[in-house]
Amino acid sequence: MSKKATEITTELVLPILEELHLELVDVEFKKEGPNWFLRVFIDSEKGVDLEDCGQVSERLSEKLDDLDPIPQAYFLEVSSPGAERPLKKEKDLQKAVGKNVHITTYEPIDGEKAFEGQLTSFDGEVLQVEVKVKTRKKLYSIPYEKVANARLAIIF
Repeated sequence: MSKKATEITTELVLPILEELHLELVDVEFKKEGPNWFLRVFIDSEKGVDLEDCGQVSERLSEKLDDLDPIPQAYFLEVSSPGAERPLKKEKDLQKAVGKNVHITTYEPIDGEKAFEGQLTSFDGEVLQVEVKVKTRKKLYSIPYEKVANARLAIIF
């Protein structure tokens, strides 16, 4: 059901976002404790504010109420992806070049499955991530097809 809920929500929200010049980052449908949450993460070049989230929430809620595609009760949340935004698409990774990222892989690369550092390049096939290891820096080449998850990272 969660896959169907996210697919239907994606179909419904895309025209709303296009009209408001916003982009869809992610949709998730998760159970937390006794409650279900339908979360829609949006963004734009200028960022998003409470008004953007409110507009999308209101319009999406109307469409969901009309169609009633999700049988169980749930809470709808529309928000920005935050400072550690997920990098879901190739376009997201290309925009993240020069920024700090956290990458996990499906299988080890040079004995590691988690990498946190600066994304120095992405050519569509391989990510180059410069990771600080104590006092030195090491450059990892990570094939794109081996990336399980990628997000922006705040490194202190």
